[in-house]
Amino acid sequence: MVRTKDVETVIHQGDDLGEEHAGLSRTLTAKDLMGFGIGIVIGTGIFTLTGTGAKNYAGPGIVLSFVIAGFVSLLAALCYAELAAAVPTAGSSYTYAYTTIGEIFAWIIAWDLILEFALGAAVVARGWSGYLQEAFDLPTQFFGEESSINLGALGIALVLGIVAAVGIKESKWVTNALVAIKVSVCIFVVVVGIFFVKLANLAPFIPPAQPMREDLRTSGLEQPFWQWVTGATPTAFGVTGVFVAAAIVFFAYSGFEAVANLGEETKDPAKDMPRGLIGTLLICTVLYLAVCLVITGMVKYTNISEGAPISDAFDQVGMGWASVLIGIAAVAGLSSVILVDIIAMGRIGYALCRDGLLPASVGKVSERFHTPLRITIATTAVVCVLAAFVPLHTLAEMVSIGTLFAFLVVSIAVAVLRRTNPRMKRPFRTPWVPALPIVSALACLGLMASLAVGTWLRFLVWLGIGLIVYFAYGKSHSNLAPGNLVATGYGRRTEPPDGETPARD
Repeated sequence: MVRTKDVETVIHQGDDLGEEHAGLSRTLTAKDLMGFGIGIVIGTGIFTLTGTGAKNYAGPGIVLSFVIAGFVSLLAALCYAELAAAVPTAGSSYTYAYTTIGEIFAWIIAWDLILEFALGAAVVARGWSGYLQEAFDLPTQFFGEESSINLGALGIALVLGIVAAVGIKESKWVTNALVAIKVSVCIFVVVVGIFFVKLANLAPFIPPAQPMREDLRTSGLEQPFWQWVTGATPTAFGVTGVFVAAAIVFFAYSGFEAVANLGEETKDPAKDMPRGLIGTLLICTVLYLAVCLVITGMVKYTNISEGAPISDAFDQVGMGWASVLIGIAAVAGLSSVILVDIIAMGRIGYALCRDGLLPASVGKVSERFHTPLRITIATTAVVCVLAAFVPLHTLAEMVSIGTLFAFLVVSIAVAVLRRTNPRMKRPFRTPWVPALPIVSALACLGLMASLAVGTWLRFLVWLGIGLIVYFAYGKSHSNLAPGNLVATGYGRRTEPPDGETPARD
């Protein structure tokens, strides 16, 4: 269960593939990777969580909350950048775990990522449907959270699933177009909104600590894990409020690691992967900080809207027409998040199938589209069902816990690989190893502790289901399982030379 894959084998695992098992097409540049990254990062976080975090927990200090969440994400990004450049693969943190801490842990992280991206896509699809319903006054029985069957969410998930299945080039074009729209509107918010900023609204920048409002207090399974452990009484605002808000708005950064799943479709991953990952975070962080500062300066934090803070801020200063543009940005932002989520799930499934942990036929790459067509269709179907029928507001935190868990594993993997494989070629090197990976891992654990007890329990149940699947199928069918044939490529295996045992740790 702790057998590992050789790094060199991972890097060259597709070199000898025959025509009948076409590989993924290398067409992406650093600019395209940043497009995908910004496409998945800028979405529901900035359009909704800004209001919740500022009004209930941090006030104007929400800017510092985004700084903290961005710093934790940047630490993880530096770790991702080293591994993504050195081991460019469709499996991302799953493969990084496979080459460092063992197969069982790799399976757990892959199972976790499937949950993160599937749930994230479904949640965002329902949010997209809600924005559409509000903008065009569509019937609530088919659009928005009050619907019995959410046709809007189902429809957008289906359309974007088709785009993801047709090809990475088509997905790139769609994503880049959507990114251009929402980045332009974010810049518009800053440039126009700054003229309505009042310094009085920014004071005090960090409101003094006070007891949390009764309607926000939680108990039992809904209280934060750290509160359940310590028995502390929760407070709002003050320094504590800034950190609580940081855990909430961390969702706004989740998903950038999906870029690392595109390693096998990048022209020059050694250079482009670090640029794509770090560039994504820097651009998004600058936009987030500017938008937060402007919005909390336009409107007193006590009057800010929790549901639509940006558009409502412009309404309050007499610029209602700007809400239309912001609505367009929200729809564009949510659309690109769904698309990149579905693409990422397909690549993780492809990696699992190639390693024998899932049936190989499911992850076969289409000769026509050069995408893992079957696994993309299957994951799209799951997202469509969840988006159409399941209200996912209680499960939204699971996206964050899945992301933080992936960050934790990658941080550990960097430190482990530096020790176990010091001579590995590293086009990009994470600075200050092992100190930075350790700080990154501890920061991830700290934010995970701010998530609800119920979220931890649901996460553990999901991982339990994954372990059942692994022991029932993956453990014995793995390419590295004792007695199996030696894997030399996806779908092609050869007998080991006489007298030798199959490739194992």
